[in-house]
Amino acid sequence: MNIVIFCHPAFLQSQSMPRFANMLKAAYEQRGHKVTMWSPHACAYNLVPRGMLSKWAGYIDQYILFPQWVRKALKRQPADTLYVFADQALGPWVPLVKHLPHVVHVHDLLALRSALGDIPENPTSITGKLYQRYIRHGFQQAKHFISISNKTLDDLHRFSKASKNSSIVVYNGLNYPYAPMSSEQALACLIQADLPAAPDGMLLHLGGSQWYKNFAGVIGLYGEYVKLHCATYASEPLPLWCISPPPSELTKALIDALPKEGKVMFFQGLDNKTLCAAYSHARAFLFPSLAEGFGWPLIEAQACGCPVLTTNDAPMNEIAGPSAIYIPLLKTGDDMAQWAKQGAASLHELLRLTPERRASIVEKSIAWTTQFNADTAITAYLKMYEQALAGIGNTTKTTSQSSI
Repeated sequence: MNIVIFCHPAFLQSQSMPRFANMLKAAYEQRGHKVTMWSPHACAYNLVPRGMLSKWAGYIDQYILFPQWVRKALKRQPADTLYVFADQALGPWVPLVKHLPHVVHVHDLLALRSALGDIPENPTSITGKLYQRYIRHGFQQAKHFISISNKTLDDLHRFSKASKNSSIVVYNGLNYPYAPMSSEQALACLIQADLPAAPDGMLLHLGGSQWYKNFAGVIGLYGEYVKLHCATYASEPLPLWCISPPPSELTKALIDALPKEGKVMFFQGLDNKTLCAAYSHARAFLFPSLAEGFGWPLIEAQACGCPVLTTNDAPMNEIAGPSAIYIPLLKTGDDMAQWAKQGAASLHELLRLTPERRASIVEKSIAWTTQFNADTAITAYLKMYEQALAGIGNTTKTTSQSSI
């Protein structure tokens, strides 16, 4: 196939979406396909000082200059070219090729849902609402969609007029061969990386500063765990490792309010091997998100044999599967303290599991993650691409990798 991938401009300094687009390019080229990547250049963006004006200059590059360039470039493309949008947020460009074979990858609709008032925890400005509706107006004109979870697919069709005639789910594949390390290997790897690992292990959380990561909930749950542990045992509670950006002032205040026995540490820049060691050495992985598009850390932790405690809501319960430990979703207006106590009780029980019961959960969790295979995902993407080129619709709500 001759494939053109639309991707985010480099000047936006996004991390995940360019990484996804580059992964697609490398995988497709390895299978013998010709791949070209199209994205806006920083023309107007480089003419203004960094700040609010640079954002609007970036819009000129993305939505005025780039479409003009695309219209000219389309005339030079072979008739059998397939146009792939690496993210539905690139929707404003979809009308440029809606009459040609195309596919849109859909990652999450959290920003759109916020703009439509569906997520009260994340209010959106007037300009933000207009921008999200502009994006939606574009991508809903597409004919073929690949979503990363059933939750994302449901949101796609609930909050837009996107076609259901060719809309499938293909789970993301793990981008690193995560697997359990022995206690000795994991401890040695962490110590070699100058991390303060101890033989007893730790609790682990991985996430950014986004509202949906529920970091205040993580700290509150940990605080209640510390109280419960200290009331039950004479030993020190496990520390909490956060693979996260440095704490904000608000986060520092939450940590300062923890019982004195609690210990929260922040780390950044771990490579995949060290992260694998952290997952393997952790006694439990805490991921009580309010929402996600997919939830990579859930399956990374499980693949390394780390039991997961997460939110009983989609897509977390879809991705983490039957062996995770679930706690209620923290909703707007809920009693945070009561929610944290309930979560801490579940964590306490998880940490008290017999070795046999824990081993059973670990074994089932590892088996569950085998379906999140990158090579299988690429095969599923290409199958959908071929159907788009042939003009074939494929109404398949759930396309798990194991059934492809």
